[in-house]
Amino acid sequence: MLGQIRLYSIPSPHYSQTPPKLSSVLAHQPVNVLSKEYSQIEPDINDEIIIAMSSGVDSSVAAAIYASKYPNVRGVYMANWSQTAQCTENDWNDVKKVCEHLKIPCERVNFEREYWTQVFQPMILLYENGQTPNPDVGCNKHVKFGKMVEYLSRKFEDLNDRKWWLVTGHYSRVMYHTPSEEYHLLRGHSQGKDQSYYLSNISSTVLQHVLLPIGHYVKPDVRKLAIEYGLHVASKPDSQGLCFVSQDQKNFRQFLQEYITPKPGNIVTEDGKVWGQHMGLWHATIGQKSSISMPQGDPEYKGVWFVSEKRIQKNELVIVNGRDNPKLYKSKIEVKNWQWIGVQDIDNLKDLHLQYRSLQTPLRVKTITLGENGNYHIDLVNSARAMAPGQNIVLYKENQVLGSGIIERTDN
Repeated sequence: MLGQIRLYSIPSPHYSQTPPKLSSVLAHQPVNVLSKEYSQIEPDINDEIIIAMSSGVDSSVAAAIYASKYPNVRGVYMANWSQTAQCTENDWNDVKKVCEHLKIPCERVNFEREYWTQVFQPMILLYENGQTPNPDVGCNKHVKFGKMVEYLSRKFEDLNDRKWWLVTGHYSRVMYHTPSEEYHLLRGHSQGKDQSYYLSNISSTVLQHVLLPIGHYVKPDVRKLAIEYGLHVASKPDSQGLCFVSQDQKNFRQFLQEYITPKPGNIVTEDGKVWGQHMGLWHATIGQKSSISMPQGDPEYKGVWFVSEKRIQKNELVIVNGRDNPKLYKSKIEVKNWQWIGVQDIDNLKDLHLQYRSLQTPLRVKTITLGENGNYHIDLVNSARAMAPGQNIVLYKENQVLGSGIIERTDN
């Protein structure tokens, strides 16, 4: 069953005040406005609705939205790191408290093994090879919308004429496109919180089971909704980075040192002169300020220096003078492990944009072609700063995510 096709609206909660409707949210700017060809799928009243809860305000509000209207709503908490990690236990306790308040059942599932083998170990390998991975993209693909979907498919395989839905608190949207009769993954309504970049590598086959209600809102309204629903996490800070390590760059490097053997090498300028040593190529990111103090009394080396290149074979970091040094800008990208989301004919794709970081200003694409080795080659209209191998590349057509892959190499 497809479910009812209609524009999404917040169900009224069983509290003293009615939370803002979508129309009130549209007054906030800036926003990503969709065409009238899109409509939000709404479940049938007896469908099974499973909320993936992280303990944060976004997934908690998503749970409250559906618990206020639908009878078969339940929460599920994914423990993807060590079961003894303090943050895991704290989050689980918050999830239980929210579910108790909403009067819905909740369960805890353990996907630690899948996270370790499909997300964490590949991340470590990429860092070891001097690349810059994004584990959030892998976690969404393999765990949150991979293993979780597999788990739910087995759990609810005998629903007959009913359907199950997976709800998350991401600031993105999955909506029905009437002309093509397809489900599309779209940017979130709020430009400042859009998380479609991190969802860009999930399989298009799961979209027919996914609901992303928070993607229709801006953050201030989500916190207002949390207050209206009486949620104790209404003022809980947003989580940043990985649960098991601080988002602080220094702490993250210290964490990686527990898993990656030091591999010292030279830090050089383009003239070949050695200025210092690094403890591993993963210690630096393309475009970041160099840690080397250059001789400011020498006109040739005066200024601020930045990492421009990682020479893998020589184990060297190359630094250049000036934040806007031309060596930091590239316009040609080779992308591996590409995955399309529902795209059939790439030859007729026009007016495309690209992002290699979340929330950056989208970059105009000149051409995209398939190489003999199966990698895609993308030329940008204008060069972009600090693109690095290992980063996730996402292709957009207006608000729609078309596909994504990983940067293999860049060039001028």
